Amino acid sequence: MCAAFLGRAGRVTTELSRCSAAFGRLRIDYDHRVLRPRPWTTAQSVWAAELLHDAPPGPVLELCAGAGHIGLLALALAGSRRDLVLVDRDAVACAFARVNASRELPAGVVDVRRSRLETALAPGERFAVILADPPWVPTAAVGRFPRDPVTAIDGGPDGLTVAWVCLDVIAGHLLPGGSAVVQLGTAGQVDRVAERLAGDPAATLRVAARRSYGARGILALVRHR
Repeated sequence: MCAAFLGRAGRVTTELSRCSAAFGRLRIDYDHRVLRPRPWTTAQSVWAAELLHDAPPGPVLELCAGAGHIGLLALALAGSRRDLVLVDRDAVACAFARVNASRELPAGVVDVRRSRLETALAPGERFAVILADPPWVPTAAVGRFPRDPVTAIDGGPDGLTVAWVCLDVIAGHLLPGGSAVVQLGTAGQVDRVAERLAGDPAATLRVAARRSYGARGILALVRHR
């Protein structure tokens, strides 16, 4: 069931037709303008929660956060009191992220930032664990997913346009000893990322591991070299 309510999106009050879905142990609100929480992506929260147990002190960051569900579930599963920063450029997504964070009431502070990835963080901000959920569907294939908002799934010609921006942010803001979990669509995309990072002498990151979920997607663990 969906219900209308008003959400704050920065200084703009946005009228939202709220729907909700179970996401792991959480109940997440969203609407048709925001990508519906996909059950398989709880695996990204699970992996992040595992990493948080041994991560250095510091907050958690989620890029392309949408309704905030992946980062919120990661903290819940880890029982963590770390602060969480959620970044998305979409006003509606940020409004839902604030609603979901206020209901789930994590122990740490949740800071929702409506911003482009390139300008969301201050130069000195560093994070122990970073989640990145960029759109990864190639532009030519977005028509295969008519129920999904195009801006939430369109990853450019090869599906990696936004992913590269996320990796630039990770390189500049991941703490030494920290970890990032990047969601992509195919093993081929992860291969291209791994090969480009390995072949660039200036790159500071490497793909350390991956976990595949068949046709649904794939996760890459990214760390400093």
